Amino acid sequence: MRFMMLMIPLGYESAPAELDLDPERVAAMMRYNQALKDAGVLITLEGLHPPATGARVSFASGQPVVTDGPFTEAKEVIGGFWMIDVASRAEAIEWARKCPASTSEIIEIRQVQEMADFPEEVREAAATFEHPQGGWGNALR
Repeated sequence: MRFMMLMIPLGYESAPAELDLDPERVAAMMRYNQALKDAGVLITLEGLHPPATGARVSFASGQPVVTDGPFTEAKEVIGGFWMIDVASRAEAIEWARKCPASTSEIIEIRQVQEMADFPEEVREAAATFEHPQGGWGNALR
């Protein structure tokens, strides 16, 4: 089962475009990432720049409207993510518990949708798309 672990650093919604990272915290996070890799559960991971450098495209009016960051209405934003492949939700939670996160960080765990999760008519509708990694629902390896 694939799960995405989303890092939500509280206060990141108002972080400046240029981050001042603590080398000790980065080293601790790299040791955690290495443990995920060594266990054979890590598919991919990435960190994201703060919302100050981003943009949102909304469609509320029926037409795309672009809003540059930072986003004043944001309460929580994603700072990065891990995609892992584990046997269960409980195992994903256990990996999240091992993360050297600070007191101002939250990890949200979400299972990735697989085609087998959907009824046949939905699978048939999606079958027209050829996923670049070999099929929707396949791990990105």
